[in-house]
Amino acid sequence: MNGKGCIYYTDNRARWFILEKCQEQINKAWSGKLISVSLKPIDFGENIVLADRVRSYPTMLKQIVMALETLPTDIVFFLEHDVLYHPSHFDFVPTKEDIYYYNVNNWRWGVMEDYAITSSGFHSLSQLCCYRKLALAHFKARLKYVEDNHWDINRAREPRMGNVMGYEPGTKSILHKGFSDETFEVWKSELPNIDIKHRHTFPHLSMRSLTLKARQIIGERKNWRIFHTGIFAGFTTSG
Repeated sequence: MNGKGCIYYTDNRARWFILEKCQEQINKAWSGKLISVSLKPIDFGENIVLADRVRSYPTMLKQIVMALETLPTDIVFFLEHDVLYHPSHFDFVPTKEDIYYYNVNNWRWGVMEDYAITSSGFHSLSQLCCYRKLALAHFKARLKYVEDNHWDINRAREPRMGNVMGYEPGTKSILHKGFSDETFEVWKSELPNIDIKHRHTFPHLSMRSLTLKARQIIGERKNWRIFHTGIFAGFTTSG
């Protein structure tokens, strides 16, 4: 099937108001095919439940592979449960079938903070768009590697070797201990996405760590109260 589609994977562990608002925003921004893979049933897109598994990196890889195998479209956007996606994110069309593309117009916001940060050097899996066959081949190979090396399927925290290899396809070569020698490019959507950082974020990086990293690679910081108020009208952390 030609065209674009989305995969959405979740461990169901983010706070309800984050999950609810992010799904609500996705529904506003995207009206096409969407495959969701969760650890508990959810009413979102075409839902697949990965039963009898807990949050872990091997579980996340399994969810991604299942979603990619089910999605019928040629092009895929990766969606995560704690990101607010602007409609302009989905305007992008990858030009090459063997390249991973990352949207770098993406701001990180700590759910208890009053500022957000960004950098063109931040490349996130949640901002990935590419051809589905390319992603499927990569994640099937990555899942096989993890299974063959008996990575703990019950470890909720990110594995040390996961950090060494990197989580984003194409961004780290084998020479630098990455998983493959594939390549990537970046694009910037017209308006930004908002990546919400909270206690259950995977992989976990504090806003302090992200701020220091952004400064090292020339990033930006904005006061949240004057930034992107349109998306967050009515958003509350109570409850």
